[in-house]
Amino acid sequence: MERRLEPELLDELPAADPKAAGSRADLRRLNFIMGHAGILSRAFRHQFAGKPVPGRPLRVVELGAGDGSLALELARRWSAFGVAGELMLIDRQNLLSPETPRAFAALNWSVQVAESDVFDWFETPAPPADVMFANLFLHHLAEDRLRALLRLAASRTSLFLACEPRRATLALTASRLLGLIGCNAVTRHDAVVSVRAGFVTGELSRLWPENTGWKLGDQPAGLFSQCFTALRHG
Repeated sequence: MERRLEPELLDELPAADPKAAGSRADLRRLNFIMGHAGILSRAFRHQFAGKPVPGRPLRVVELGAGDGSLALELARRWSAFGVAGELMLIDRQNLLSPETPRAFAALNWSVQVAESDVFDWFETPAPPADVMFANLFLHHLAEDRLRALLRLAASRTSLFLACEPRRATLALTASRLLGLIGCNAVTRHDAVVSVRAGFVTGELSRLWPENTGWKLGDQPAGLFSQCFTALRHG
């Protein structure tokens, strides 16, 4: 299956549109079903195994953060083993509910939202991130833009994590059955489009900047996802 990009309906809808709100609720449910919080949390713990965590809150950045629900679940998991964080959520729209910052604060995490295109955000001064991650975001980008984004990410973090759709027959078949679990028309359309734009093993590694200072991981995760990790040596 060749990689193919098509417009996703959710990207074009106003944030307040009921169909968009319904689709975001669907995405929270699908993230749970696909286990993306667990996949990213295990990847984080594996990469940090045996390494000292800085004696300060981790600087964490999410690209294409949506409503912040996945980042909040990661914060809950990482807080369970003593990690506090300073989180920057980057998205073209601020979709956080009023309750979300309070939930982060209860975990001893601070959160800021940069309402910006991710490429514009990279042009602004900011300290390097200890961890930068993306969930169901990279597949929106054509290869040249994706290569550029990964180059920018490599310049601003020591650990990059991504969980994306796997471009495979099983995932495509499952994406066509989401009506059976009550997903709305926007989600049903976008799920098929997302799988077609997803990744197979080796594609994201090939687009990461050529540099021997990185340890890369790029493998299937769960039934429907592809997990990519890049850890700077030293």
